[in-house]
Amino acid sequence: MSEEFNEEYDYDKAAEERRIRRKKRRRRALISRIVFFVVLLLIAATAILLVVDVTLKKNGRSLGSLLNGSSHTGSITETATPQPDTETDLSQMTTESETPASTPDSDANAPVTGETGQPSTAQSESPADAQAKLDEARLMAQGYDYDGAIALLQNIPGYESIPEVTTAIADIEKSKAACVAVDVTTVPHIFYHSLINNTDAAFNVSVLGQGQVDGMNAWMTTIEEFDKITQKMYDNGYVFVRLHDLVTQTTDADGTVHFSPNTNLLLPPDKKAVVLSVDDLSYYHSYEPASYPDKLVLDENGKVKCHYVKPDGTEEIGDFDVVPRLNTFLEQHPDGAYKGARGTIALTGYNGVFGYRTDEDYETRQSLMEDQQKWLEQHPDFDRSAEIAEATKIAEALKAEGWDFASHTWGHLSVTNKTVDELRIDNEKWVNNVQNIVGPTDTIIFAHGNDIGSWEGYSDDNEKYAYFKGAGYNFFCNVDGSTPYWVQITDRYVRQGRIDLDGYMLYQSSQGATTVIDNMFKASEVFDQRRPTPVVANGES
Repeated sequence: MSEEFNEEYDYDKAAEERRIRRKKRRRRALISRIVFFVVLLLIAATAILLVVDVTLKKNGRSLGSLLNGSSHTGSITETATPQPDTETDLSQMTTESETPASTPDSDANAPVTGETGQPSTAQSESPADAQAKLDEARLMAQGYDYDGAIALLQNIPGYESIPEVTTAIADIEKSKAACVAVDVTTVPHIFYHSLINNTDAAFNVSVLGQGQVDGMNAWMTTIEEFDKITQKMYDNGYVFVRLHDLVTQTTDADGTVHFSPNTNLLLPPDKKAVVLSVDDLSYYHSYEPASYPDKLVLDENGKVKCHYVKPDGTEEIGDFDVVPRLNTFLEQHPDGAYKGARGTIALTGYNGVFGYRTDEDYETRQSLMEDQQKWLEQHPDFDRSAEIAEATKIAEALKAEGWDFASHTWGHLSVTNKTVDELRIDNEKWVNNVQNIVGPTDTIIFAHGNDIGSWEGYSDDNEKYAYFKGAGYNFFCNVDGSTPYWVQITDRYVRQGRIDLDGYMLYQSSQGATTVIDNMFKASEVFDQRRPTPVVANGES
């Protein structure tokens, strides 16, 4: 019995030990699986955190700042910045952006800050925006605004690491370094009246009479002549500058202004500065039979153009006078103008401005001339306030295009034979009927080519100068076609003589006479052969 018992006991004990071993193996397997899954989860979590950290750093943030509960707040969009040690080009610039949400404890009015604690701004811009700035800068440099072009390019975030931008900056700096200062005391000043579009109408004696035809022939320039002159002067290196570009102006605390020659008017050595003005841009009633445009208008793009009713009654909007014609030329030749300069428009007021009947006489129906009365009869719905509103739109558009304004006296006066009191009355009319549209000006361009003093200069005992100076005028222009340039820059005022590029001057020069325009172009190459000849002198200007 004992042996049988022992054998059964041993058997049961062995079975128990096997169960224990199997249980231990299952426990170890379970532990191994648990460890495996824990390790796997840790690996996955680490990978996720790495991806998050890279993404945050790419957007200018850190995982530490996120875990600490800090974040950028506000409405400024942050975008990736090319790193200083990484070269990139415009096509590689990132367009990714993020607008982080505010945390509950953030101050909505607090300035947005980056990790450095400094105010944060957009870190980059799209390739299209950067390319647009590059194109704009190149255009500015073509117009000799080198400093403005460089400043614009340096405003591109991370510009130092964009080869196309740094190369452009270097090229612009090189162009500026090659420029020379213009001797502003030798700059000529040319001027035009409105351009003749239809020579058959402008030179029709049976319609206009011999006197007016002679006047048109002497004072005016044809469209074809203007185009040829503009191209010839451009080819010969002339660049339009503003009258005010000739000087440096400072103002004392009491408002006293001082002038000195501008030594920082820089142009390439093969370029020459020239000032331009346009007289009588009012489209007088007397111009109507000669087939001129009747007013300036804005086209669908907001550009200043002419409204022109042709002799056959058809209406057109286009480049039928100096202003829109020059604008179009300089859009195609931006290196023909210094920093977007155009010219100075000298305005009278008695027939309104730009073809709009803005003068108060049209409203009061007093002191009207025959052609004014006739016009009012043809326009019974005349509304002066509406005319002023339209003219003001034109003036603002002209300023935006680079044009300046000057007084030409309200009544187109010959200032040499007028008293100070007569000049005062006229100037007050100009202020009330023209300045209210174009804004204040410190320039007066005398009608008829006259002046209020001799070539020696103005003095304080000159009553007419004293009046105009007291009325705010500092720039004074006459007509002097006897010298290639005529400039006086004094501490108190600036004077410049103007050269009339009109029919009489062109005719004389084309016939072999020595004239001041010989230095600019050959008149024989631009003179319109449709003109009646000889072109006789006429006292108007």
